[in-house]
Amino acid sequence: MIVKERKVPLSILKLRALTHRIPQSHPKIPSIMNELKKREAGFKGESAIDFPLSFLEPKNYFIFHDLRLQDQSRFFQMDTLLVSKKFALIIEVKNIAGSIYFDPHFNQLIRKKEGKETAFPDPIIQVSRQESQVKDWFLKNGFSALPILSLVVISNPQTIIRTSPENRKLHYKVIHRDMLLSNINRIEQSIKNPTFCEKELKKIIRVINRNHIEADFSVLERYTLKPGELIKGVLCENCKESPLLRRHGTWFCDNCQLLSKDAHIQALQDYFFLIGSTITNRQLREFLLVSSSASATRILQSLNLTSRGANKGRVYSLSFNE
Repeated sequence: MIVKERKVPLSILKLRALTHRIPQSHPKIPSIMNELKKREAGFKGESAIDFPLSFLEPKNYFIFHDLRLQDQSRFFQMDTLLVSKKFALIIEVKNIAGSIYFDPHFNQLIRKKEGKETAFPDPIIQVSRQESQVKDWFLKNGFSALPILSLVVISNPQTIIRTSPENRKLHYKVIHRDMLLSNINRIEQSIKNPTFCEKELKKIIRVINRNHIEADFSVLERYTLKPGELIKGVLCENCKESPLLRRHGTWFCDNCQLLSKDAHIQALQDYFFLIGSTITNRQLREFLLVSSSASATRILQSLNLTSRGANKGRVYSLSFNE
């Protein structure tokens, strides 16, 4: 059973919004696009394990995707955590193409692709640390010492995995995606007795779900950008020209003649991900380049947003799903 579904990460949504609103000539565009590309590749890799996991018996396994828990003053995040009566399994997914070599001497992962070698942190160390953190988290929340295990899953089936001869047990920890289901079955069969009864399992599932804390950050601060550097206005989804003109409640593109009743929704999504979750009539007019206060009020009222305050002091709460 999927308790916490996999969704497009907030980091990707914010970076996508930023690419809409930064001029392509901006000097920081290359680094922004590079981070977006890496994060989207990672998300694609993580999503690749959803198919093999779908074959698990829903009543026996509880799955949390993109789970982030707090360990004292620190947070730790897992691509996927699978919990059953017998064990908890941390699944770390790596979407790396080419040939990869696990170096046990220097604890690094070396990728060779198109004749170029690149070193990455060893994901085995990462999941080992997470095992300890999850174990501590269970104990601090009053639960029994459930066996905590981990797997590193290489999502690209064409990736070649290598290591040194003395690292013979690597295949118990690092696997291709297509071997995930058989490895979960192997773990299940190797543990004879359950740690949790049905009641205890349901309780820990509730506690884990309740303690998830979404990671958030200001993408403008990350790239030391100011709101004034953003492209304002309602963008044309057809030709990408900005700004659209608003006439009699309809957005009009003077370049390609596109007409739209709700083009402002995408613009407000960009505002939400880049600037904040609250907006006033004045802020809407400044960001959407709407001159009329009455027109801005009609746009805000059409979205059925919750608000507080009155008149010029009214503040509206924005909320957008992926």
